[in-house]
Amino acid sequence: MENSDGVASPAVPSPAVVPPSSLGGTGPPVPCGTCGGAASSVSSPAYVYALGRIEARFPSPGTEKEFAQVVGRSDTAGLTDREALNTVLSNRENRYLARELCWVFTVDGMETYVLTPRDSQDIDDLIASLRPTPRSTDVDVVIGLRGPNAPPDLCNGLMLPMVRIDKLYSFDVDSLIKSIPRPKDTSAKDAGPAAEEVFQRVMHITGNAGATDEHRALNYLAVRYPAIYAKTAEQFGHNASLSAVEVRPSPLSGARRIVEVIFSYTNRATDVTDKFFVRLDVTEKFPFLVTKLSPYYDR
Repeated sequence: MENSDGVASPAVPSPAVVPPSSLGGTGPPVPCGTCGGAASSVSSPAYVYALGRIEARFPSPGTEKEFAQVVGRSDTAGLTDREALNTVLSNRENRYLARELCWVFTVDGMETYVLTPRDSQDIDDLIASLRPTPRSTDVDVVIGLRGPNAPPDLCNGLMLPMVRIDKLYSFDVDSLIKSIPRPKDTSAKDAGPAAEEVFQRVMHITGNAGATDEHRALNYLAVRYPAIYAKTAEQFGHNASLSAVEVRPSPLSGARRIVEVIFSYTNRATDVTDKFFVRLDVTEKFPFLVTKLSPYYDR
């Protein structure tokens, strides 16, 4: 987890830009190589920044039978099926099997994408995501470019959007929470539940497949910006609840797409709400911070 302290200068607004989609809407359009004129000038790559889980599937009976033969020749006595899968694929001699597998990315238990690796490092990362002893708190992060639906023969008829992997890493929520710096006068006992509540809130936002500007911004903050967890722990200490998380297009949007992520905290005794926000640039594949977390005032 990285604490991104660098702040970029806001872009100069320009009126000739299509604003980001609303929360829960469709993502940016898929690039059109045959379109011309104005239509192609406003289209943008369909980037993905998604949180979920990776599963390995056999794309055909032939691949499954080949895997079974390799397992039969391997020392897998006493191992669970998951441990045997990890052991076999981790062997460099069996790397060809990993390239044959169908790699499915699920979000909230729903099959969402078919992942396509770019190089051998991606294969290594995919294998590492198949933990020998998986836990419910395991999370995989995929950053890449969304393309067309997978052809029927690629993943045994599973025709989901394909995502070309540019960056993949895995972690568990407990490790994430332990790595978050605690605010002053806040114990680990208090900071842990606050961080987990924020993370779970982001993970379970309806339709968060990491494909819209809004969802990509939220997912980036969840894994890259610990200040939101520290602020939530601080507000819990002040007897305030995390009452809302909103994402809005920023007035600074212009030639670049800027969004504001607003965290609302409502005092349990007085019902007074305080808001804090960050601005992020989501124009490119990798979102980045434009302004740090600061008080937000309704216009």
